[in-house]
This record gives sequence, structure tokens and C-alpha cells, in this order.
Amino acid sequence: MPTLILVRHGRSTANTEGVLAGWTPGVALDERGAAQAAALPGRLAGLPIAEVVTSPLQRCQETIRPLLDARPGLVAHTEERIGECDYGDWSGRKLAELNDEPLMEVVQTHPTAVAFPGGESMRAMQHRAAEAVREWNARVESEHGADAVYLMCSHGDIIKSLVADALGLHLDLFQRISVEPCSITAIRYTRLRPFLVRLGDTGDFASLAPREQPPSGDATVGGGAGAP
Repeated sequence: MPTLILVRHGRSTANTEGVLAGWTPGVALDERGAAQAAALPGRLAGLPIAEVVTSPLQRCQETIRPLLDARPGLVAHTEERIGECDYGDWSGRKLAELNDEPLMEVVQTHPTAVAFPGGESMRAMQHRAAEAVREWNARVESEHGADAVYLMCSHGDIIKSLVADALGLHLDLFQRISVEPCSITAIRYTRLRPFLVRLGDTGDFASLAPREQPPSGDATVGGGAGAP
């Protein structure tokens, strides 16, 4: 079965403003995110990408544009099921403000029990994304062969949930996974099991350096802004 390259969108204006974007329209890449997207074709230059699939949200569409420009033969397929989690009433709110919500503790420790007010559950988010990947695996294999490589551009929580699915990891543990903006995660699917062969690879180790303000022990809902 194919190898799936998962690319999280580049850093967005919502990331730098500390806002949980969700499906809020008009969230674009910031200057750093645009530079990350511009570097993507070079990072993927050695890969024969058969298909490109993307979330419908603007920040993902902008992230893959340089890759499509560099490879005129590629066409992006929009896939609603790999769009961001629907955070409902939380969408557009500051993460610092949301940290005071009682539900946030459940988001961190027991995601399978979470349904965002006015939005979707985290279980439903993982299910729709995993179903999309399985259908695209079959389609890509049928059209391009079992050794094909294809790319999906999606969002932090979606990619983390797909990694958890590939590893057989309970969704309640998926907050232990981290994928930075414009990071590359690769999963090689086989008949019997998937293999996680890359996780959150940016080629940049700046985010590992100590920070003036140490990060908290909680995961950033939506995926965080990456290295400063």
C-alpha cells in the first residue's frame, strides 16, 4: 500500500496570535509560514509524489501552493474530512482564555470524552480523518501502484490523531504527540500494519533549545506555533 506524507500547514496568523482557529475563515499563513511553504518543494524534491490532497482551509491551500507551482503536473484534491477539528464555540478564542475552561483538562487527559460545545467530538475527528486516509490509500494504490507516495496537507490535531491510529495508540494518549507547523510526518501502509517512518520532521532543531519561559506540560490544542 502507499506511503502517506502528512504535512501540517505552515505557521498561521492564528498560531502567532495564540488563537484557536478551527474552521474560522480567512486564517492565512504569516510571514514565517509563507517562508516555510516556499521551502517545501526543496524538502520534498527527491519524492515522486503521485497525488496531493488538502484540507479546504486557506492555511493549507497556501502551504501547498509553492509545491503545486513547482510541479505543474500535480493537482490538489480538496478533502473535507482532513479539515481541522470543528471546535465549535471555542473557534476564534484565545488559547490563554480557553485554558481556564473546565473542559480543557478533559481535552488534555481524556480526549475521547470531549465534544466541543457547538462543534464535534475528538472521536469523530479521528474517525473521519482515518476513513479518508484509508479511502485515499486504496485510490492511490489502484491508480498509481502499491509503492506510490502521496501527500496530505492538514492540521495539527488531525495529524496527531492519524499518527495515533497508525501506532494503535489510544486517542486518550494522542496529546503526547507533537507536530510543528510545516513539519513532515510519513506513514508507510502495508497489508498487515502501518509503519511510522517520520514524525514531525522540520529539519530545524531550534524548537528543542531551552526557552526563556519553559513550556507547560499541556499540549497546545490545534498544534501550536512551533519554534519562535
